[in-house]
Amino acid sequence: MERDFTLSIYLKLLDTLVSYGYSFQRFDEFLLNPCPKVVILRHDVDKKPENSLIFANHQLKRGIKGVYYFRAKPCSWNERIIHEIASMGHEIGYHYENMATMKGDIALAVSDFETNLIELRKIVSVSTICMHGSPLSKYDNRDIWKSLDYKDFGIIGEPYFDIDFYNTLYLTDTGRSWNAGEASIRDRVKSNYSFYFKSTNDIIQSIEKNELPEKIMINIHPQRWNEKLVPWFVELATQQAKNPLKRFINSIQI
Repeated sequence: MERDFTLSIYLKLLDTLVSYGYSFQRFDEFLLNPCPKVVILRHDVDKKPENSLIFANHQLKRGIKGVYYFRAKPCSWNERIIHEIASMGHEIGYHYENMATMKGDIALAVSDFETNLIELRKIVSVSTICMHGSPLSKYDNRDIWKSLDYKDFGIIGEPYFDIDFYNTLYLTDTGRSWNAGEASIRDRVKSNYSFYFKSTNDIIQSIEKNELPEKIMINIHPQRWNEKLVPWFVELATQQAKNPLKRFINSIQI
C-alpha cells in the first residue's frame, strides 16, 4: 500500500496538475494578475525549514513557483534557507502569530509584527503575509487587523482576507489529512466547494476526472511530508496525538 504524505506522492500531485493544464503562481502574482486556470501553492513553514528547501528545489526543476511563509521562531526562521528559496524565484512571506505570542495585547502584538517584518525584509522582499493558526492559543492572530490595516505596512495581501474562497477551492493538509475540519481550529474557509478527499491520491484522481475548479489554493506544511520511514512515522504519531485535542477544542467552542 502506497504511503501518503511522502515527497513522491506530492510530486505526483504537482505533475498531474501540470498535465491537466494548471499553471502555478506566487500569491503576490495572483493578486496582481491571476491566471485563468491556476494553483497558488502555499507552504506554511511551521518547523523543519530544510523540508521546505527540498520542496522548493523540486518545484524549481518543474518550473513551478509558490509562496513560503516563515514564522519568527527558531524552529522555522533559517536565514540561509529563506534566502536560498527566494533565489529560486519563490515568494517569501511572514507567517505571523503575534496575538498568540503577546497573549492578546494588541499594542505589543503590533510592535512584534512590525519588528519581525522588518527583520524578514532585511533578508528578502516581503509583500504578503499569512496567519499562523496557533491552535493551542485562545487568540486568533487575524484579530490584530481589527484595529489597523496590514496595507499600511506595505503588504498587498493575506490569503484569509484577499482570496475569494467561495470561488477558489482551498485544500489544506492541516491535521495531516485533507480539509479535516474537526482537526483544524482556524485553518478553515467558507466555500462553494465541498470535496472530501481521504488521501492525496483521491485529489489526483479528481484532477484526472476534471472535477476540480479552475482556481485552487493548496496549503502544504512541508514538515508533514517525508520519504524516509522514521520521520514519516514520527509525524504520523505526532498528528494522531494532536488531532483528538483539536477536536475537543472545537467541540467546546461556541
